Amino acid sequence: MKRREFLKNTAAVSGAVAASTLAAPAISQGREKMTMVLSWGRGLAGVFDAADRVAQSINTMSDGLFEIDVKAQGELVSGLPAVFDAVTSGQADMYHAADYYYVGQHPAFGFFTAVPFGMTAIELDAWYYHMGGHELHLELGEEFGLVSFLAGNTGAQAGGWFRKEINGPEDFNGLKFRMPGLGGKALGKLGASVQTIPGSEVYQALASGAIDGTEWIGPWADEKAGFQEITKIYYSAGFHEPGPGLALAVNADRWNSLKPHHQKMIEVAAGDANIWNRHQFLANNGAALERLVAGGVTVLDFPDSVWDAFGKAAQEVMEENMDDPLFKKTYDSMRDSMRKTSAWFGKAENTYTKQRDRVLG
Repeated sequence: MKRREFLKNTAAVSGAVAASTLAAPAISQGREKMTMVLSWGRGLAGVFDAADRVAQSINTMSDGLFEIDVKAQGELVSGLPAVFDAVTSGQADMYHAADYYYVGQHPAFGFFTAVPFGMTAIELDAWYYHMGGHELHLELGEEFGLVSFLAGNTGAQAGGWFRKEINGPEDFNGLKFRMPGLGGKALGKLGASVQTIPGSEVYQALASGAIDGTEWIGPWADEKAGFQEITKIYYSAGFHEPGPGLALAVNADRWNSLKPHHQKMIEVAAGDANIWNRHQFLANNGAALERLVAGGVTVLDFPDSVWDAFGKAAQEVMEENMDDPLFKKTYDSMRDSMRKTSAWFGKAENTYTKQRDRVLG
C-alpha cells in the first residue's frame, strides 16, 4: 500500500474540525476556492507573509475568481503533524510550511527546507529550478499524494538564543533546545534534548524554562518574536539552516482537478513568494541586528571545536539515512549541484564581495 493511501485511510487529523466543515472543491460559475493550512501563526513575521503573498497573488491574477482561504496554525488544525495530515488525507487542499517538519514521514523532506551543512538560498534555487531539485521534490511528493513548490526562503539563519554561552560541544549535553529537521537530530547526538515546537509557541516555551534555548530564523523575525526579552546571548550563524526554503504543497487529487491555468497560477505565485520572501528577510535583518545589539544583546560565534562537532554529528545523521534510495538520490543530487554552483560562485561573487568590503571599508 502506498503511503498516500495509508494516510488517506487512517488519517485522524489532530486538532482538526469535522471533515464536513473542511475544504472541498468549490467550483461555481467559474470560481475556484481552496483552503491552505499553515504551520505558522497568523502574522508571524516573514513566514506568514510568504503564505499570504501566495494567496493574494492568486486572487489578483484570477481577478478574484480563484480564492485561497488561509487558515493559520490553530485556526483549522493544531500542531505541525496535523498540517501535513490534513492535506495528505484530502481534508485540506494545500499547506504552507517548512518541509523539514516532516522528516519523520520521510527524511528526504529535509532537503526542501534545509539540511546541516547544506545549501545557501542561492544554491538551493539553482538546484531546485535548474539542476533537478524540483523534480525530486515532486518524486517525493508522489509517495504522499502531494504536488510541491518552493514558496519562500528565510535566507541564512542564526545559531540561536541561549541562556548561557557555548564554549565547547560538551555544553550541549542535557540542553533543552528547539531545533527541527535533521539539524535537530544532529544536535541530539551532542547530548541535547531536542524539541520541535511550532513557531507561535516558542516564546512561551523559552520564557517558562520549558526549553533552555532556541533557534528561530534571524534578527528581524527573532526581534519580532521578542526573544531578546528573555536572554541576551545570540549566536550569529548556525550549521543547520544556511538558506532554508518554505514549501507550498497541494493535495495531488485536488491539483489534478484544477484547470491548467489555475495550476499555473499556483506555480507562478509560489515562485514569486520564494524570491520576494528571501529578500524581505535580507532587507530587514541588518537593521534588526543593530537594534538588538543596541538593546544589550551580545552576538557571538560558535568556536571551531563546536563547528567541528556539528560537522561530525551532521555526517552521522546523513549516513544513517543513506539506506533509503530516494534520500541518497536527493543527497547526491544536492552535493553535485553545490559543487558545480560553487565552482563559479565561490570564485566570482565571494571574491568580489570580499574585495568590495576591503576597498570601501
